[in-house]
Amino acid sequence: MAEFHCRLADSNGKIFSETYNSATEGELRHRLSEQGYYIYSIRGRGKFFQLGKRTGRRSIHPTEFVVFNQQFAALIRAGLPILKSLELLSQLVANPQFRDILSDIATRVKSGALLSEAFEAQGFFPKVYTASLYAGEKSGSLEEVIRRFIDFQKAINATRSKIRSALTYPAIVFTLLVTLVSFLIIKVVPEYAKFYSTMGRKLPTATQLLISFSDLVRHQLLVGLIVLMVVFFGIRVWAARPKGKLWLDGLKFRLPIIGSIWIKFAFAQLSRTLSILLSGGIPLIYSLEVVADSTGNQKITGAIKGAISMVREGQSLSRSLETSEFVPALAIEMIQVGESTGSLSEMLRHVADFYDEEVATRLSQVFTYIEPVMLILLACIVTFVLVSLYLPIFQLSSMVGS
Repeated sequence: MAEFHCRLADSNGKIFSETYNSATEGELRHRLSEQGYYIYSIRGRGKFFQLGKRTGRRSIHPTEFVVFNQQFAALIRAGLPILKSLELLSQLVANPQFRDILSDIATRVKSGALLSEAFEAQGFFPKVYTASLYAGEKSGSLEEVIRRFIDFQKAINATRSKIRSALTYPAIVFTLLVTLVSFLIIKVVPEYAKFYSTMGRKLPTATQLLISFSDLVRHQLLVGLIVLMVVFFGIRVWAARPKGKLWLDGLKFRLPIIGSIWIKFAFAQLSRTLSILLSGGIPLIYSLEVVADSTGNQKITGAIKGAISMVREGQSLSRSLETSEFVPALAIEMIQVGESTGSLSEMLRHVADFYDEEVATRLSQVFTYIEPVMLILLACIVTFVLVSLYLPIFQLSSMVGS
């Protein structure tokens, strides 16, 4: 008898995990179905099902994963069996890590595992993907579910590309600012300091301050870098702990201007994920559990888990989310409309599209103001350095002229 770890739901919608003994996975699956349980996953406790998350190798790029799913959906639509499609695609992908993963998935499917379970056993793919595959297998619409996930992933990638594009120019200006100021402080100012030391005259206050700052930077540069590295790694270690991560996640939302944008971006991703799960036929409570585990923000996760408890008690999703300070009021109103019209999945997709567009617009507006501010700051710093360096020469010239 083999031991299997099962994730199930009963007729009341309560989700729980339990361990069972059975000769085969198929026999256990049939037995649980006969008992009226809704089966989310069945994992064997043996070595075959213990493959963990892969580390130390090249990762799978989101675009590469989208291309794979496009090819996978096309092969399924053409009538190719799932196992044959996986074996064919495992030979075509260029990424060695992805090739090994697909080969392992094909082996698991060949041994009788569900496609969703084979992907989930890798410990590599997002929970929303494996849950969508499970819904597609149960409803017989695997190709449609995969295409929905492709649209979902494309929308997320497009939003992230817009954000990266908005950040590009400010990042270039900031790099230019740091590089130029560093060059002036470390290379230019010391040369002028040597020249002025031969004059034997008292320098202006601005020049003295600039030279003192240059000496401090040059003589304490190594110590400063070590301190910065220690502080950086200390913050990383602290942020990896639950309390530190919770505090930082809350700080993101409390930042002026950027905080509201961060909230809208997080809720857009949450809405899109929940939409793709509900459209695949996954129950609301289980969909919320998947979303809670994939938000990446402890504050949002806490809000979703609180909503799950209220939904289990019979409250609507919109009423359950009202208690959270991180859910925008407009989103709650749109979700309420979706619930009343029976089109919650579609309304959540509209919420995600709306906030994605608003995030891109707000970011463009913010960086429209940041760019000239950074240029003005750059001009002020360079002007101060140049005036401080040439001020003694101007004073000497005026004294000689008089």
